This record gives sequence, structure tokens and C-alpha cells, in this order.
Amino acid sequence: MGVGIDFRHKIAKRAAKEIQSGMIVNLGIGIPSLVPDHLPADVNVMFHAENGIIGIGPSPNEGEEDENLCNAGGFPVTVLKGASYFDSALAFGIIRRGLLDVTILGALQVSQSGDLANWIVPGKRVPGIGGAMDLAQKAKRVVVVMNHTDKAGGAKIVEDCTLPLTSKRCVDLIITEMAVIEVTGDGLILRELMHPYTIQEVVKATGAPLIIDSNIKIIS
Repeated sequence: MGVGIDFRHKIAKRAAKEIQSGMIVNLGIGIPSLVPDHLPADVNVMFHAENGIIGIGPSPNEGEEDENLCNAGGFPVTVLKGASYFDSALAFGIIRRGLLDVTILGALQVSQSGDLANWIVPGKRVPGIGGAMDLAQKAKRVVVVMNHTDKAGGAKIVEDCTLPLTSKRCVDLIITEMAVIEVTGDGLILRELMHPYTIQEVVKATGAPLIIDSNIKIIS
């Protein structure tokens, strides 16, 4: 079950609702990088990147990219008035001091207790874990955005992660193309459904028990 371009933006739009004015927010690569495009104009946020920027703005229009201005994933960005630049040591100092209000990350797996696996599939080459371990441990709130299932149709929300962990018990909220699921001490709570999916479809595609919110919302 893949996530098309429209669903990627739908996930990012829902994730943007977790952000409030005055926050400092870090975004992972992929779907998280689309979040600034969906913030209301009256929400004033400073987006942080590990490569040394605070104050990232929306994605630039095609042809207006600055080759010297990118996020931690290497994708072109714009900056807002008041933005600042610094080295990676200071960028990670901000993270490790617990100054980030929210981080929005992609994931390979999330467990029912909020464990996060998002940095490696054994046997595949990767450049390294990057900043995910620091972000998952130190941000005040961790929101995961991802496909509900992998390319083979296997569940990515599971009872226990089978892939190497990035961090334990760190995820607060999961947003997929199918649903919004809150991680709590009592288990995973299905809070919202993405149209046109049903509760039964979400339960079937999830590899861990779900508690169904009695006031579940539908996102059109």
C-alpha cells in the first residue's frame, strides 16, 4: 500500500496541526519536509535543521532555488525574516538541551509502546543514524509521519519492532495515510480516520492492538 503525492501532502497537512505559534520545530526528510507548506499564515514557527538553520520557510518555487540553501536532507528551502545560521555543533546543542518543542520524523517501524526504528534496514547501506537518535530522545514531543504499511504490505505499526531501534518509548503520535494514532500508556488509540479508509481497514493493516476512540474523527 503506497502513499501517493496527494496523501503525502494530506499527512503533512495533518501534522502541521500539531504545531503552534512560538514553537521551535525540527523536521525530518521526506514527508516532514512538506509540513511548512501547510502552516496557516498566522502561525509563526521557527523550523530548525541539524545542518545549522533556524527559520526555514516554505519550499521554493521551481526555478527559484538557492543552491547554497538546503535542509539537513539536502533539499532546497527558503528562510524567513529573522532566520539564523550556525554550525552543526550548535545545532545539536539546541537539540540536546531539550529546546525543541516538536520533531516530526519518518519511520520504518513504531511499536505499541512508542519505540522508534527509523535509521537502518539490516543489509542495506546507509550514511549513518544522523540526528534521529538525539531528536527522538530530546524533543518535547515526537510525531511520526509515514506509510501505514511497507512496500510488501507488512505492518509498520507493530507490537515490537524487529528493526534496530533509534530510541525507546519516544513516539507520541503517529500520522499515516490511513489514520492518526496516539501512543499512550494504555496502548495505541485510534483517534482519527483518513477518508476513505474504514476502522476495519486500519485494524487489519496494523500489527498491534488498537483502542478505538468513541469520538473518532474523519479527515476528508
